[in-house]
Amino acid sequence: MSPSHPAIPPGFRPLSADSGFIGVNGPLYLLHQGEDVRLGLRVEPRHVNPMGNLHGGMMASFCDMLIPLTVHRKGEHPGRRFLPTISLQIDYLAPAPLGCWIEGRAELLRATRTLVFAQGLVTADGVPCARASGVFKIGPELPAGFGV
Repeated sequence: MSPSHPAIPPGFRPLSADSGFIGVNGPLYLLHQGEDVRLGLRVEPRHVNPMGNLHGGMMASFCDMLIPLTVHRKGEHPGRRFLPTISLQIDYLAPAPLGCWIEGRAELLRATRTLVFAQGLVTADGVPCARASGVFKIGPELPAGFGV
């Protein structure tokens, strides 16, 4: 890769999302090794605001993917169910500049019969840049072949 597009860290693989919102706005990368589940993004020019930092809307989208994908992959939620967002809170802690590596980890806090409560932390080149928490509805079964 060229210096303007540094390599993706070892162990991360592209998240299969060829269409839809993430297919257009990604790519996102996933590392899943046992209980270690992380989501990553290399900040590209199309992801930034006029100040050259990751746009807040893109960070929100990243967090909105991070939390449910992690809950599914850690096996903390029974079944392969869609987890639509009911509520998502984000604290923007620091800028994530163009070219940096965004990496997030999340954890399930509580699950009820109909809801999932979870939180996550996102870093930019190792510096905490966002904290997110959310409530997700336990929805219908995911379609066959969905990459969860």
